[in-house]
Amino acid sequence: MSQTTPEQLADLLRSHFGDAIGNVRVTHAQATLEVTAGNLVKVCTALRDEPDFHFEQLTDLCGVDFLGFGEAEIPQSDTATSQGFGRGVTGTTAPGRFDWGNRPLHPQFLRRFAATVHLLSFEHNVRLRVRCFAPEDALPVVPTLTGVWPSADWYEREAFDLFGIVFEGHPDLRRLLTDYGFVGHPFRKDFPLIGNVEVRYDPEARRVVYEPVTSVTSRLTVARVVREDSRWQSAQSEAADDWKDN
Repeated sequence: MSQTTPEQLADLLRSHFGDAIGNVRVTHAQATLEVTAGNLVKVCTALRDEPDFHFEQLTDLCGVDFLGFGEAEIPQSDTATSQGFGRGVTGTTAPGRFDWGNRPLHPQFLRRFAATVHLLSFEHNVRLRVRCFAPEDALPVVPTLTGVWPSADWYEREAFDLFGIVFEGHPDLRRLLTDYGFVGHPFRKDFPLIGNVEVRYDPEARRVVYEPVTSVTSRLTVARVVREDSRWQSAQSEAADDWKDN
């Protein structure tokens, strides 16, 4: 087994694929490769088959929602509040507090949804992250990788279920974790914490009914003050005394 460093891998990717790939970066001791949807299958097939890469295993595939990227979830303030801060994804601000159309553009993340693939090469003892942004935000579609790595099957179903990313060509693309009547995609940033639909048994209708959520209020609370707990101070003092005695 040879050893390829992430920096060496990044150089190999640039020289081998050229204009067929986008940005290649090394962060946290791992290379990240960005590929357009049109080149995803071709590049991934080469990553699996070419001797310089030989990424035999797809270890993970997940969806990412970059909605509101760079924005703070909780307003920055030096003042305390007894009410906490609302997430702002329900009520009059629905479907979300993030204004995607007027967002500040980030030079790297110009699209909202992406599929991220984590690959492992046993031969070269190196890992690679491949990111593919969906060309459209309203209906995010990327090609399936089940023809390259069959293990992508249920990962893609999970990303479809939680993020609404459609993997074109998938042999059986349907929900995996949520119920049959579930509305929406719960990992999207603008999905309300309380959900869209609640389920209850209606004794008059003698059946289970689905209806808009009315019994739960969305609220994200934050601590008003940082409290010092005497129990932890005592424990630290006792630990320090034991260390001195030993």
